[in-house]
Amino acid sequence: MIVTFEENYLRELYESGKTTDKKHRFQPEVIMKYKKRISTLLEADRVEDLFVIHSLNYEVLKGDKAGISSIRVDKQYRIEFTVSDNGLEPVITVCTILELSNHYK
Repeated sequence: MIVTFEENYLRELYESGKTTDKKHRFQPEVIMKYKKRISTLLEADRVEDLFVIHSLNYEVLKGDKAGISSIRVDKQYRIEFTVSDNGLEPVITVCTILELSNHYK
């Protein structure tokens, strides 16, 4: 799949493991897992390939986040993304990485 980044800090985290944006700082182990998850997205041929990797906890979000999917980075963080199809291969746009609330624990 093709992965594009909506926010510059997300691209920086993947490419260099750090960001110049002081607002988005993460622990090294979170960044390492984030990079691994992005690599998993890149290696997938189609979004359905993500369903069978149970550790990703792939889910389609509802409510005000309808149309957005997510996978887990760890128990506290997830990657939210949208999927579009260009006719040749699915395109994944990584939207944001967030802290999960205690509701999900």
